[in-house]
Amino acid sequence: MDTASSAHPTSVAAPATPHRRRVATAAALASAVEWYDYFVFGIAAALVLGDLYFPAGSSTTGVLAAFATFAVGFLARPIGGIVAGHLGDKRGRKPMLVLALTLMGVATTGIGLLPTYDTIGVAAPILLVLLRVVQGVAVGAQWGGAMLLATEYAPEGKRGLYGSVVQLGVPIGVVTANTVFLLAGAFTTDAGFAAWGWRVPFLIGLFVLALAWYIHAKVEETPEFRQAEQELAAKEKGAQNSPLRTILRHHLGTVLLAGGSFAVNTATFYIMITGVLDYTTRELGMQRSAVLTVSLCISLTQLVLIPAAAALSDRLGRIRIYGLGAVGIALWAIPMFLLIDTGSLLWLAVSTFVAGCFLSIMYGPQAALFAELFTPEMRYTGASLGYQIAAVFGGGLAPFLMVLLLETTGTSMAVSGYIIGLSVVALLCIKVLADRARSRGV
Repeated sequence: MDTASSAHPTSVAAPATPHRRRVATAAALASAVEWYDYFVFGIAAALVLGDLYFPAGSSTTGVLAAFATFAVGFLARPIGGIVAGHLGDKRGRKPMLVLALTLMGVATTGIGLLPTYDTIGVAAPILLVLLRVVQGVAVGAQWGGAMLLATEYAPEGKRGLYGSVVQLGVPIGVVTANTVFLLAGAFTTDAGFAAWGWRVPFLIGLFVLALAWYIHAKVEETPEFRQAEQELAAKEKGAQNSPLRTILRHHLGTVLLAGGSFAVNTATFYIMITGVLDYTTRELGMQRSAVLTVSLCISLTQLVLIPAAAALSDRLGRIRIYGLGAVGIALWAIPMFLLIDTGSLLWLAVSTFVAGCFLSIMYGPQAALFAELFTPEMRYTGASLGYQIAAVFGGGLAPFLMVLLLETTGTSMAVSGYIIGLSVVALLCIKVLADRARSRGV
């Protein structure tokens, strides 16, 4: 979907191809390390954090408390999106991305060093929640900056493909996080893993600070932002508007439609990588290492599927490919859990692979689609808000709601119903966005 508003003329010289590739690589790495740091918390929440930081009550209560802490990070993401979006539209994409990476590196390392409940009592879960909030703010700030570095440097007709390199950060982050947890488990006993092995994936997150320095020193601001900055500078100061105020007054509907269209994707994704991990190991008795290996392999396939879907959207249109993925998620929601409930590792792999295909079909073109909904001077704010609203109402609550639905109904079909409900919302939002695009003749 190439909207008229995205065709923003520029007098700034077009960047050379090698520089485009360097920026795209930096954006992909920024996304990957941020999501790695973010995902290690989700895996740890499913495996150990409940016992270590919320020890009172049953194992289910501890998991719910850990997943509630996981969800807190999502509630903080819009804060990061709003603050970084506003400043990113006023001051530039690059400085906000550097700030986001720095915050994430500090918070993740802090979690890896945090004493448990047995050591410092109630201060442990409180500090864990606070550090999770910082992680949420960081990832809320990161996505818009990385996405715009990639899409605003993209050559003509390849915005979808370039945007997908940022989306690849998600499966790369999942693969890396799962790999590190598998290695930590392989080289420690169960007691050692619970005592210190789980901390290793968090401490590795410290390397994100080196990437923050590299982007600060080696990557230039995007051409579209520099052009928008020149145009804003030419206006009278009194006529300049706050990007956030402009979005809230005139484009809030577009933000909500973007968020509503994407909530099913982020919810299904977090159900697959955290909720299913808890469900299969705690309820179905499957081995932790086997389930993590399946998740890792599925994420590897997404490294191919995401850019393929994005490239296809450059040819056939964003909405068409994006909507196809949403339909697929709705149709697969029930078969997915029927296969998982068999307790077979093979059927778990099949069910999550098919779901991962549909998620990739949506996720590939999503960065370019959201970027094209807004003009450059408000793009960081608008795209970030849309994405983070979906994260709060989809991903943040999904693992928690999955455990709650399983406990209250006793059937995984309740989780399928939750996914189908979000799919219906997504398809309605996508239809409105498509109708708007047709009315503008794009």
